[in-house]
Amino acid sequence: MGAMSVRTESSAAHRAGFACFVGRPNAGKSTLTNALVGTKVAITSNRPQTTRHTVRGIVHRPEAQLVLVDTPGLHKPRTLLGERLNDVVRTTWSEVDVIGFCLPADQKIGPGDRYIAGELADIKKTPKVAIVTKTDLVDHKALAAQLIAIDQLGKELGIEWAEIIPVSAVGDAQVSLLADLLVPMLPESPPLYPEGDLTDEPEQVMVAELIREAALEGVRDELPHSIAVVVEEMLPREDRPADKPLLDIHANVYIERPSQKGIIIGPKGKRLKEVGMKSRKHIEALLGTPVFLDLHVKVAKDWQRDPKQLRKLGF
Repeated sequence: MGAMSVRTESSAAHRAGFACFVGRPNAGKSTLTNALVGTKVAITSNRPQTTRHTVRGIVHRPEAQLVLVDTPGLHKPRTLLGERLNDVVRTTWSEVDVIGFCLPADQKIGPGDRYIAGELADIKKTPKVAIVTKTDLVDHKALAAQLIAIDQLGKELGIEWAEIIPVSAVGDAQVSLLADLLVPMLPESPPLYPEGDLTDEPEQVMVAELIREAALEGVRDELPHSIAVVVEEMLPREDRPADKPLLDIHANVYIERPSQKGIIIGPKGKRLKEVGMKSRKHIEALLGTPVFLDLHVKVAKDWQRDPKQLRKLGF
């Protein structure tokens, strides 16, 4: 098919666009993102001119740029199964150029997967790729059965998979094959981000972003941009058995003025507690490990106008 035609790089038009991975928690989305991007994951400071979605990573290639965006609200099994998906998710799905639906090879297709697939079936225009993750955990026979089941799921729901791709994020060859297959689905476009737009600390940046999102929820009008989050450290808790790890995360939420402290903390600290619980769930879903989150609110006077503070806060 198309992948075989050999074109010289100069004649091929550059492609650039957005993809998002969906799937229930532990379907291997973040491992896949990190494998595609290498360990460099894009920082998402307030640069709304290219996208209003949270960027999780950018795959730079000479002939293409694939921007991986996050879909909010898919980390939460409760939302996923019970309430209807919020409009933000649908909007994201209809705005990206390709959706990758991650299904782990080592788990039968369950109600959570069916639910997401049913929602995907409603998004007609966006091409959908089924990505079978964690293939290193199963033998050929089990993998074949899963591929057939996914094909079947598409037929039942009227989804035409653009591709069904088995990957093991552990093996680089398959991951770059995945990128090869996603790139042709992107529109012709110059790069959307400068090549240097990457940072080397993917997890910390993502964790800070998740805490910031949770902290802003419900108070956006009162504190639209005056929150910055810095993850001071992320350390595995010592003396834990290997099968029960715990990650200690210490993070500071910076605001500009003392008067904003009450808004963030809430009466009797209730709001900060909720921010902690909410962001902890998202962080655990992202990192796939239990987390102890220690949050502190600090005032960094007028940090938005102070270059030294801005640097310290990672902008």
